[in-house]
Order: sequence, then C-alpha cells, then structure tokens
Amino acid sequence: MPLSWIAPERIAPAMTRNAAAARALAYFDEGGFVADLRRRVAVASESQRPEGRPFLFSYLTDEIGPALAALGFSWRIADDSPAGAPPFLIGARIEDPALPTVLVYGHGDVVNGQAELWREGLSPWALTAEGDRLYGRGTADNKGQHTVNLGALAAVLAARNGRLGFNLKAVFESGEECGSPGLREFCAAHAAELAADVLIASDGPRMSAERPTVFLGSRGSFTFDLSLDLRKGSHHSGNWGGALCNPASVLAHAVAGMIGADGRILVAGLRPPAIPEAVRKALGDITLGGGPGDPAIERTWGEPGLSPEERVFAWNTLEVLSFHAGGDPPANAIPGTARARLQLRYVKGCDPATFLPAIRAHLDAGGFSRVALAPARAAGSFAATRLDPENPWVGWTLASIARTTGKRPALLPNLGGSIPNDAFALVLGLPTIWIPHSYPSCAQHAPDEHLLVSVAREALAIMAGLFWDLGEGGTPTRKDAQS
Repeated sequence: MPLSWIAPERIAPAMTRNAAAARALAYFDEGGFVADLRRRVAVASESQRPEGRPFLFSYLTDEIGPALAALGFSWRIADDSPAGAPPFLIGARIEDPALPTVLVYGHGDVVNGQAELWREGLSPWALTAEGDRLYGRGTADNKGQHTVNLGALAAVLAARNGRLGFNLKAVFESGEECGSPGLREFCAAHAAELAADVLIASDGPRMSAERPTVFLGSRGSFTFDLSLDLRKGSHHSGNWGGALCNPASVLAHAVAGMIGADGRILVAGLRPPAIPEAVRKALGDITLGGGPGDPAIERTWGEPGLSPEERVFAWNTLEVLSFHAGGDPPANAIPGTARARLQLRYVKGCDPATFLPAIRAHLDAGGFSRVALAPARAAGSFAATRLDPENPWVGWTLASIARTTGKRPALLPNLGGSIPNDAFALVLGLPTIWIPHSYPSCAQHAPDEHLLVSVAREALAIMAGLFWDLGEGGTPTRKDAQS
C-alpha cells in the first residue's frame, strides 16, 4: 500500500489532521482500499479446515508482512509459536522509546467459506461490489477491518512526512475463528516485546451502521455438554413406553431447572455480581437492535428488572445451543441417549473455574445425578474482560472520534460476544480500546458476508484522525491509565 496513494498537491496541505483524513479517504475513493481488500479476500485462509493452513501462512507473509514493511515496521513470523497453534506475526516500528507505544492486533483467518450457500453471482473468495456492499469472506471479519487500520496509518505517515509521533507494535494471529489457540501463551512468552501503553484494535460490529462505536472488552464464553446415556439403541414406544425411562424427558427437566421459562438463570453460581454504576450509566445511551434484518427484541425474556441492553452487555446469559435425542426423522421409539450443549456468556467478575462445580451441585440437588456434565471439547473459551469506562483512554478515544465525525460515539463497556481480549487485558495488562468497522447485519460467519462501503470510508477517516491525535501528545500516561 503506497504511502502516497494520492499526490500531495491534490489533497489538503501536509502536516495537518485534515490532511491525514483526506489521504485516508483518497485511498478509498481512488481504489486503493478495494484493491488491497480484493487480494486479501482471495486468500482462502480458513482456520477451521486443515487444508486452509498453508493459506494462513501465505496471508501473513504475502499480505500483512509487506503492508507492515511499507509502514516502516520490522516484522517476522514467529518461530516459537506454541505447539499446534496457527502462525503468528509480530512486528514493531519504534520512533523514540520515550514516545507512547500502541499495540495493534488483527486476525488473518476466516471461518469456512461455505461457497455453495452464497447467493448466485457471489463467491467467498472474490470481492464483489453491489451498491453500498462489498461482499466476500473476511470483508467484515477481520480482513476489511485491519485493512482500514493499515490504510489509516499509511495516510498519517504520508501527511506527517514519514512520522507517526508514537511507537507502534503489531501482533497478527491466524486462529481466532478456532478460539485463538496459543495466543495467550504467545503473548506471555513475548510480553516484553509486546509491551505497550494501550491496545487499539478493530473487530466485531458497531451498534448500528450509522453510529461509530467503542467497546472495552467482551463477555467470556463457557460451553459445556449435558448427557444421559441409559441404554444402547432405541426401543419401540408402544411396546416399552411406560416401562423405560426416557432420557430426553429427564434431560429436558434438568435443563429447565437451570433456565427459567422467562430465560432467567436459576443456577446461583452462574449469576454475575451487581452491575457497576459506570457500566449502567454507559448503557443508558445504548439501544439494542432496530436495524435492517435485526430480530424483534423480546423485552420480557431474561433477568427481570434489567433492560435488554443490560442483559446483553452487563449480565450473564445461559443458552441452549442444541438438544438431541432419537433420529431424524423421528421414529416411534424411546431413545437410549440424550445430549444437550449449553453456553454461558459471562461478564467480568465471574470466575470460570467455579462454573462446573456449581452446575454439578445444582444438578445433584435437583435429583439429576445421572446426568453427565463435561466442558465442550471443540469449543473455544475466552475470559471476560472490561476496561473501566472511566479509564482516561476511553474519554480520549471518544473525543477523537467525535471530532472527526461530529457524532456522539456509542460506548459499550464490553461486547456481548467473545473475542480474545483477555490475551491483551489480562496477560499483557493493557488498557484495551476496540473500534469496530462492521455492523450487526454484516452476515459474518454466514454466507454473503459483506462490509458496508459507507462504514469503511467513515472508518478510514476515524482511524486516521485517531492515529494523528496519538502523535500530537497529550495522551493518557501509563500512570493515569492504571490508576
């Protein structure tokens, strides 16, 4: 990505914040962004398929590494990644050790392409523009988002005559869609090399396409299986009904004893602590849903006394992901086994080490000692994190975005979903600022994934303004951010 995509004389004078934003917008308007994203989407870097592994390496070495080198980074593919982990890229651009240091992050892997399920005329591996949409796997998650950030950095370097005014470090992984295996161990092993004042990264969706959003962490994810194996095979319901215990019926009652008919969590050990006042205050400015394609909100579902926004972003939720017994299509037979997979999304302040004992004790007390309990083997696990909304980096970031857009950004104390922010917040001990460049109906992880042109273009200006401001001085000090 050239640092001077547009000739200097065609945009605002150099060495101004407006010049940086203008260069970022020109990178989009003159086709640079689409050209870079088209190449990156074409790399089938599916981390969930063994045949995708060579593409994980090529994405980092052929796309991200050269893009960082053009920005003045030194970079390498780590040769000491944890055993079995997908590859990691680590890089640095140090202008002056006395300057603030920012860590940026992205992931080059994508979920399975699902090519056969995309609408006619679309392909997961070919960028297709239709109106306000750029279709392709990874456009929203995460190739489009880190392409925005790299383009904005290039614009600031060009506008400031080759300087940023701060130090920059980078870590790119290629296994986020598999639960980020090895990322925490990698960060721990490279803690000194990755030391910074703040993490600024982009993933996930905005609250809406129109409203820039900042979030400060994410809910944790804990997935577990319940099962009841009573006998081999199934038995005719006419011949044996009334004489054989039905494991599906027993398991349904066990699950119902954990989740009320109104969605409330009934296991005391899975309920979170009280919502902090700063979190409640931040969520008072948030409205969940209401966008195109969003489902209707069930206002009476979940913990009584809380708003839907508090339930999603500040409370724990226990969901049944699957329930299986018998065959498909059903036969007139009593199944011998029944299985259910459940997932707890939990907020900061909960200890995941206590979840299994609490569930086991609850099942036993309810008379379900025969129901087996185990953590789900194939599911990734992320710890809950949340930067204090009153941390000085939060106000600084919101002010920068508002200055660029003239809009009041939405502030989420944490994302409702889960991302590997624990590697940065807990392992590296950093304040974590996430600025997403997607929107809720982007079809991430589904066929027809897309990035909105309008959001990507605005995001380039936002990030150029923010990176410019980082080099102007006056950022929160490490002492202020940790107090």
